[in-house]
Amino acid sequence: MEQIMSDFITYLTKERKASKSTVSSYCRDLDRMFQFLGKKGIERSTDITEINLNSYILYLEKEGFSVSTVCRNVASMKAYFHYLFGKRLIEQDPTSSIKAPHMEKKAPGILSQQQVGHLLEQPSAQSIKGIRDKAMLELLYATGMRVSELLSVQMVDINFNLDYIVCRDEEHLRVIPLGRKAKEAIQRYLGEAREALLKGKKSNYMFVNCQGNPMSRQGFWKNLKEYAEKAGMKEDITPHTFRHCFAAHLVENGADLRDVQEMLGHSDISTTQIYMDMAVGKVRKSYQKAHPRAY
Repeated sequence: MEQIMSDFITYLTKERKASKSTVSSYCRDLDRMFQFLGKKGIERSTDITEINLNSYILYLEKEGFSVSTVCRNVASMKAYFHYLFGKRLIEQDPTSSIKAPHMEKKAPGILSQQQVGHLLEQPSAQSIKGIRDKAMLELLYATGMRVSELLSVQMVDINFNLDYIVCRDEEHLRVIPLGRKAKEAIQRYLGEAREALLKGKKSNYMFVNCQGNPMSRQGFWKNLKEYAEKAGMKEDITPHTFRHCFAAHLVENGADLRDVQEMLGHSDISTTQIYMDMAVGKVRKSYQKAHPRAY
């Protein structure tokens, strides 16, 4: 069993190009499944049946695991047994007829373009900290990168001549265009604030705190909450809000869904599709409100 799991992890990493967090989740999910089945005297993958797995899914639901967690566990077991079947280590795939519980896709909270603009004006243009925070917020909205990717940006990742930035997602890299507003904010930060924050230290990371160390996730979240309160926003604003707004506003203004998918780094376009559905819903509401023959 241990050797099979080791081979499966290698397959996920090398062939599926799965991230470390995805591999970790798969391992955790499968370990829980093996423990459950082991208590029932099932020790070998070849002995596991569809009935056993449905029993395990029922157990997860009775234990109070969320629908999203159960769905992820089903995805983990499907990937594992699909791998075994493909390698002919089992005669049939016991997950072939198993379906994950239905999970409603919740539409993300989206700010209007005016609201985003108002939030971006909150950092002080007169302080070193404010100049840095303005650059970070502009970059988030300009690229749709995750907060972990924002904090990982290094000095070599940005090209002002060709107006693009390299985004690092663990083992993966992607190139995203850089808009004028973000470019200007970053150039001002680099010219007027970064050296003062570094206080003589050296760092490859673009964004540093007041001690000259790389910005932390907690520090950035704290700053963002303060700016949201200053802007008088009642919405729950997180760094991911900017990612949602980036995608939704692009789609609203006619961007191709495949291009948005690539910029967001989504492996599955169905994840990006939710922004198109939201845009269509917005257009429909406008039509129903304004067209004399809508009803």
